[in-house]
This record gives sequence, C-alpha cells and structure tokens, in this order.
Amino acid sequence: MILYVSLFLMFFQIGLFGFGGGYAMLPLIFQNIQQFGYMGAQEFADLVAISQVTPGPIAVNAATYVGFKTAGYLGAFSATFGVVLPAFTLMIIVSRFIEHFKESAIIKGIFIGVRPVTVGLIASAAVFLGQAALMVPGAGINIIAAGIFGLTILFAGKFKMSPITITIIMGAAGAILCS
Repeated sequence: MILYVSLFLMFFQIGLFGFGGGYAMLPLIFQNIQQFGYMGAQEFADLVAISQVTPGPIAVNAATYVGFKTAGYLGAFSATFGVVLPAFTLMIIVSRFIEHFKESAIIKGIFIGVRPVTVGLIASAAVFLGQAALMVPGAGINIIAAGIFGLTILFAGKFKMSPITITIIMGAAGAILCS
C-alpha cells in the first residue's frame, strides 16, 4: 500500500509542477525514478521511446510504464492518476477564471516568464535523451543511432515527412541495421 501511495505522490508532484507538457516533465520523472532506484538511464530512454510511439500524452504513458514496472497494474493506476489529477483539477479551476483575467498584466507577465522555462526544460530533456540514445556506455557515439538521428532531422525538417512515417522507417532501419 505504501508503494502505491508513494507512486501517486511522486507523480502528483510531477503533474503539479511539470509545466510545459510531457517533454518538460521528463527530467522531473527521471530525477524521481533515480531517487527511488526504479530504473536506470538506458531503461528510461527506452521508456521515452515507447511512450512516444504509443497513443496518448508522453507524461501519462511514462507514468503508466513506471508504475506498472514498479508495482503492476495498481502501480500503473496510482502513477497515472497522480500525474493526471493536478492538470485536470487546475484546468477546471483556470477555465472558470481565464476569461475574466486574460487581459491582466500580471497574468501576461506570468506567461512571459513561464515560456522560457518550458523551452529550457524541453531542451534539458532533449540533451538527456540525446546522450542516452546516441552514446554507447564506455564506447562513445553509436554511429547507426547518430545516422538515424541525422536522417530524422533531415526528413522532418527539409522534407516535412510525417512523424509516424519517420518512426516506421527508422524503426525498420534500426531493426535491419542493429540485429
């Protein structure tokens, strides 16, 4: 029972203070699971990959995975409910007042202050995930992973390919080149 409460509270805090969406929450999730010893960096990078290719918000998918790995179905429920509850509650409250205060200088100032924090947290997640995805522990850069990374940027940026198409192509390339 204590484990379920611990998972709920951990993800409740992440949901409450994880401004900027799922990618911005990833560093918070990683720090917390490291603190409790739930999984290592490589497994977390795999969790992020799984969370991206499954339907739904990445933070919810990550919470569900961590909870399930840690404590089965009840752990998955506890972690998922914990990460979702703050946003659900805050959105109900904010939606009632946003129309009234949307022109407030203070509210506009808050959004100006929060935007760069969100970008910084997402950049932090990108750096962490980049290290986990592109590096082989003790051996340096994984050339195949670096090539897939570069092609992904090219396909998405220059050719404007669909993320789903890129994921399928690069998943197949990884399966062929790395097996």
